Amino acid sequence: MKHKPQRAWSVSACALLLSACATTGLAQSSDQQAFDAFAQDLGLEYATIDNHPDDCPEGIDGCFLTEVTLTMPERLPAAADDGDFAIYFSFVNRLPLVESDVFRGEFVNGDLQRLTLKDDATLVPGKRYVVKLWGQGAHASRAFAMPNFYMAGKGVEARVIDATRPGIDPQTGLETLLFVKPMTDAAKLQAKSADDLTVWQTPQAALDNFAGRGPSATPDIAILPTPLHAQVLPGARVDLRQGIRPVLVGLSPSDIDAALSMLALAGVREGKGTALNIRVDPKAGLEAESYHLTANGGGIEVVAADAAGANHAIASLAQQAAFDKGLVRPFTVTDAPRYGFRGLHIDLARNFHSKAELLKLIDAMALYKLNKLHLHLADDEGWRLEIAALPELTEVGSKRCHDPEERTCLLPQLGAGPEGTGGGNGYLTQADYIDVVEAATARQIEVIPSLDMPGHSRAAIVSMEARYDRLMAGGRKEEAERYRLVEPGDTTQYRSIQNYDDNTLNVCIDQTYRFLDTAVEELQAMHVAAGAPLKTFHIGADETAGAWSQSPACKPLMEATGRTAQQLGAYFIERVSNDLARRGLKVAGWSDGLGHTDPAAMPASVQTNIWGTLFTGAVSETHVQANHGWDVVLSIPDFAYLDMPYVPHPQEGGYDWASRSVDTRQVFGFMTDNLPANAASIKNTLARPQTIEDPEPRDAGRTIAGVQAQLWSETTRTDAGVDYQLFPRLIALAERAWHRPEWEPAYQPGQSYSFDDSRVDKQAIDADWDAFAGRMPVQFSLLDKLGVAYRITPPGARIVDGELEANSEYPGQTIEYRLPGGDWQAYAGPVAVNGAVEVRARSADGQRASRTVTMP
Repeated sequence: MKHKPQRAWSVSACALLLSACATTGLAQSSDQQAFDAFAQDLGLEYATIDNHPDDCPEGIDGCFLTEVTLTMPERLPAAADDGDFAIYFSFVNRLPLVESDVFRGEFVNGDLQRLTLKDDATLVPGKRYVVKLWGQGAHASRAFAMPNFYMAGKGVEARVIDATRPGIDPQTGLETLLFVKPMTDAAKLQAKSADDLTVWQTPQAALDNFAGRGPSATPDIAILPTPLHAQVLPGARVDLRQGIRPVLVGLSPSDIDAALSMLALAGVREGKGTALNIRVDPKAGLEAESYHLTANGGGIEVVAADAAGANHAIASLAQQAAFDKGLVRPFTVTDAPRYGFRGLHIDLARNFHSKAELLKLIDAMALYKLNKLHLHLADDEGWRLEIAALPELTEVGSKRCHDPEERTCLLPQLGAGPEGTGGGNGYLTQADYIDVVEAATARQIEVIPSLDMPGHSRAAIVSMEARYDRLMAGGRKEEAERYRLVEPGDTTQYRSIQNYDDNTLNVCIDQTYRFLDTAVEELQAMHVAAGAPLKTFHIGADETAGAWSQSPACKPLMEATGRTAQQLGAYFIERVSNDLARRGLKVAGWSDGLGHTDPAAMPASVQTNIWGTLFTGAVSETHVQANHGWDVVLSIPDFAYLDMPYVPHPQEGGYDWASRSVDTRQVFGFMTDNLPANAASIKNTLARPQTIEDPEPRDAGRTIAGVQAQLWSETTRTDAGVDYQLFPRLIALAERAWHRPEWEPAYQPGQSYSFDDSRVDKQAIDADWDAFAGRMPVQFSLLDKLGVAYRITPPGARIVDGELEANSEYPGQTIEYRLPGGDWQAYAGPVAVNGAVEVRARSADGQRASRTVTMP
């Protein structure tokens, strides 16, 4: 269905905005104050009622029911006979049916919906109206509800309904939506369907889970990721409290300046103290990024293969110095990475995240030896990088507001609201981007920019239409058409997976390739200005809808090439990949799009990010694309999508289409080289065991290039939310990217695995996890100093015979409890309690708390 213009709407004398059914006449455009008061006073509640009702709308296989309750204020502003008025809101699932006595549901585009008043309907001051929203799929978490419902009317500026504005929880520092009612009915809400065995995590389940992992021994060496080899040496401790004195051979001070800031974070600063001798020696027989580190009475000695290895050695020293509080026990480390690609992907497009947040994450990446920063800079919901030749990309495409014609902004998506301000909006200037690349380069991190195409390109398409209209109005037709990304004669109808009907570039028109060339040229120039020439460009290439079938420009191309409309996506990828190769750039893309190409038509150097789930074909996709000779980067959602919830709980954020829970322990247990083996330790999205087979074995000599964590930000609107979703899980992913565990069974082509397979030693994994968890307290203290608002795991708890028992996921965490109406008290062991008890944990620095769990 194509986007429809907002329709005019006439109502009777008792319609919405009536003053006690006593007057007629629409609220005049000058009556903004009355309209604002209505937005402030209108009550609105959102509740998920049932995730598997018996009476789904006809033709819908799998539905859920939510209700929006609107409470009219006692005084309503004046209405008019010929005005229009609507309530707009984001609803991320498809919405096949809206039921209401007075409201009509209308789909706009993407996730944007609106409610308009039915003909001859009347609203009464003070009355409550329930609107039933029948969605396709399920809502298993409060995170699926979007904030900033808003009202728009003729002659007045759109306004957010105040009741739906997000707030910040003073306890956790996280965004909270007070209008979203708690989800408490487990029988109707915890499972997505009758086949789903998922159970919400309770305090009792958490207590059993944490206790079952075993005690975490205090380590002698606290470095993460776990070094290849580490040993404590005999002798007196090395006192770094008076500072360190760098002595460099084979590298310059600028190569390690950023790394030394990590030592400063640990309380060790440059001065006249202990010598820090660092020698980079390419002939030392070390692999790339490898190092030897020794601390003893003679000082600190580092021998590294390159500047990256030297930086990694300093990161290790910083962690150990923080652990030993500056008085370091003698030790030696020999270390090398398992994979050359150890990445973090941040989605800036769906919701923008600040330059300051990126710089902080770059520091944290360096601390844990991650070396690739993949920035997702453009998608349907936003364009986030200044391109000087095409200013509309950021003038229009970087913000979402209520402009039905979309000439000044994109229409609101993902609960952005109508104002064009707030966290969902924004972009990096070219100076900002250069600063980010410089900061990453100083920490031996490569920045990989991504402009998703040919699908996921709505922000670019809308922005270039605004450019076209501006230039056409000035009589500059040739210039206007130069970058227009819409073909006027294309009547193809399609609907993308995110419900857009206008988000795919036409791969048959010259403007598409001219647009891409211009953007890439400016990106390359920015990287040169940052002193780090662009190496890899990520084109996305995923989730292309069924476009182009009715495109006049595509018909001759299809005839000339013999390709169908469905095959034109591969044509685009092949053409763009080779264009990039001629620029000296390596192409990267998501595995589903790249999987449609002819490998013989692709350049020699290709990076593919595998994002299928393990239970739906990721193993075959990984092995087939590795057999092409491509660099396979595992981005598999079951372990690496850090926007998934930590645990199945209605208060945990993130989408859950790939997994109902991806906790830090699950990430830690990721067997990267032997993907089928993961079936032994995890279950599918219905919490059921499922065998993983290997129908397309990996050829001998074909390897995995690396691992990448993803944070997609549809439900993550704040920088603190980014920190929460990433940490501490990102440290566990860095562990798997750097260190090969002894418990991972060697890959055997063609072998399948099932749950609890004896070839996977779960006791060994548990023991290794206990060692990892024992190293986490010092990491939390370093994250506190970096300003990273990591997730504090809520405690496990139970009440037995009138005594509260509680435990934590990591050693040393402070646990607190209180009785109703009482003050928080430190928990030191089982304590007698009466009635309901609230329990929480605190951050290492005591400044933040976990979400509170309640024991009945």
